[in-house]
Amino acid sequence: MKSIAFGQYYPADSVLHRMDPRFKLIISLLYIVCTFLCKNVLSFSVLLASALFLIIIGRVPLRIVLRSMRAVLVILLFTAVLNVFWTDGDRLLLSWKFINIYAEGIYNAVFIMIRITVLIIGTSMLVTYTTTPIALTDAIEDLLSPLKKIKVPVHEFAMMMTIALRFIPTLIEETEKIMTAQKARGADFSSGGLIKRAKALIPILVPLFVSAFNRASDLATAMECRCYHGGEGRTRMNVRHVRFADFVYLLIVIIFGAGLVYLNIFGIGYTMK
Repeated sequence: MKSIAFGQYYPADSVLHRMDPRFKLIISLLYIVCTFLCKNVLSFSVLLASALFLIIIGRVPLRIVLRSMRAVLVILLFTAVLNVFWTDGDRLLLSWKFINIYAEGIYNAVFIMIRITVLIIGTSMLVTYTTTPIALTDAIEDLLSPLKKIKVPVHEFAMMMTIALRFIPTLIEETEKIMTAQKARGADFSSGGLIKRAKALIPILVPLFVSAFNRASDLATAMECRCYHGGEGRTRMNVRHVRFADFVYLLIVIIFGAGLVYLNIFGIGYTMK
């Protein structure tokens, strides 16, 4: 559970760390769109290479990124199985009773696994690994600032999102401590049927909720003691300025997406429908 990457910041000096957080959020959204533009072998190969390129320029150790992928391994395998057994096509590879496996299903399974993997790696490298919680809060607030004209509490919304993102690793660590304590008391979470396992989670959920509410109360008290009363009238210690390089990075991502569309037209190999 510690391998989940959400909310974890890795300090380093890289191009991604120095990029303006507002542009990083915009670029991450565009990169997500790019992952859904891929249709064939060539475009997916370029997409996978781009994820490796982000890891290299972000200067985040590869073992940390790969370790974070273990948390979604079950989702990847489940999605792959669905595509293998439920995708029809023209090239039948295996037929046994009611099970039919087509080459198109295997291609789709591999493509979907690459898409999910790149989606997680790209957003992690552009947002959580290379952006501090404070910078992320300021970026969200700046991007949503036009909504202030219609009385939307943008600052409070950005603060809640960042706090939730920040405390995910903390809650995961708390869950592990509770599970370890329950196992020491004889609790069993790995045997029995689905209903038995669900009931075994009750001794974990109750203290976890109590701990989460206690942490929320302590955080609220600490913010009040520091005279925090929302975003009105607040100033920032670090005022961020947009650089020319940020526009260049944005343009590169747009060109990258256009290139993926071009590769779908003139690419080679199987093409997803």
